[in-house]
Amino acid sequence: MGGQAYAEALRDRWARSAATDLAIDRLAGVEEMANLGWGEWDLVTGDVYWSPQLYRIFERDPALGPLTRAEAERSGKASSLGDAVLAAAHDTDRIDLVSQVRIGDRIRRLRTVADTVRDADGRPVRLFGIVQDVTGQPVSAQRLAEVERKLDEQRRATVAEHDLALRLQEIILPIPDEPIELPGLKAAVRYLPAGQETMVGGDWFHAADLRDGTVLLAVGDVAGHGTKAASNMAQLRHALRALAVVDSDPVTLLGHLNRLTCELERETPELAATAVIARFDPRRRELVWAQAGHPPPLLCRDGRTATLARPSGPMLGVVEDARYTAAVTEFRPGDVLLLYTDGLVEHRGQSLDAGLDAVIATVDDTVRSAPHQPLAELVGRLRRANPDDDTCILAARPSTGGTRDLRHLLGRI
Repeated sequence: MGGQAYAEALRDRWARSAATDLAIDRLAGVEEMANLGWGEWDLVTGDVYWSPQLYRIFERDPALGPLTRAEAERSGKASSLGDAVLAAAHDTDRIDLVSQVRIGDRIRRLRTVADTVRDADGRPVRLFGIVQDVTGQPVSAQRLAEVERKLDEQRRATVAEHDLALRLQEIILPIPDEPIELPGLKAAVRYLPAGQETMVGGDWFHAADLRDGTVLLAVGDVAGHGTKAASNMAQLRHALRALAVVDSDPVTLLGHLNRLTCELERETPELAATAVIARFDPRRRELVWAQAGHPPPLLCRDGRTATLARPSGPMLGVVEDARYTAAVTEFRPGDVLLLYTDGLVEHRGQSLDAGLDAVIATVDDTVRSAPHQPLAELVGRLRRANPDDDTCILAARPSTGGTRDLRHLLGRI
């Protein structure tokens, strides 16, 4: 599967995971209330969402997208959510305002109730707003009080879900504080959570030695965020560990994980996941690997980094009888292998090639500047491309007599 197929697989994944349960619940609640619309503003990425009713209130074509602040100022329309952003910048968690807005040939009175979600450092990261057209009718205090109550419940539910997912993730995916010492190989792992505290995802890794003296490395990604993604991630990760006791062939393992994902999809509709599995034989200095719709590993050799040619393999959970193939490459002393999830290279504001090129350039520059200890520099300099997505990075290199301790690795990330 080449770059074009990889891009198509990712576009399919975006389409499958775009509508989350939270967004559906919000939209359903809004449509039950006459003259009310939802607005949501991601202050990290700048993305804005308007519900269908909000477009109707502003008499705006949904194809044009939400009204920007610049458009509002040019047309003389007051942007209620824009005012809420300014209030959020001044440490106001809730804003309740009534503004007069010219829409078409009429002046309308709009009431906006907006709440701010903050990260652990107190920085505003997201706004939830409800807009009501109160033109020509007395403001219903009872209705607005009900709306405010629902908004409070939504915020509490979001925080509770995040706390639960985070605790679950810490239990099922402990990140080692020290480098992982394996037969003929050293590895370092780093998990970079999404920039927003409400986003806990399904990225995972596996690194362990096998009874026959080989080493199994893997990185995977379950689409979505929250407790469901964390739960599905745990089932795949623990299934891999159990299956590897019986058969360590990457192709066979992906086949089993695919069938498991198809079973899980019956309980979680539209579930999709990706993974890459590699088996290292330290005696033969050989790496056998296979992938399921996952970004290609990077191999740095002699100061030059390139993607490994991807063997065929669709995403997990898409085709029940999917077939996977393996590729074989040398893994020699001095080489550096990088397995990662798509949060490292994928962002809506840039092409996949651009994201991958940036990572390759970082790896090349790091290995040149610190040839005797590339992993410490490498993982410390890599940053996720997408603040909305978590990222898991597994860097490995064959052990030699001169291999240095990698404990500085995690402290620099």
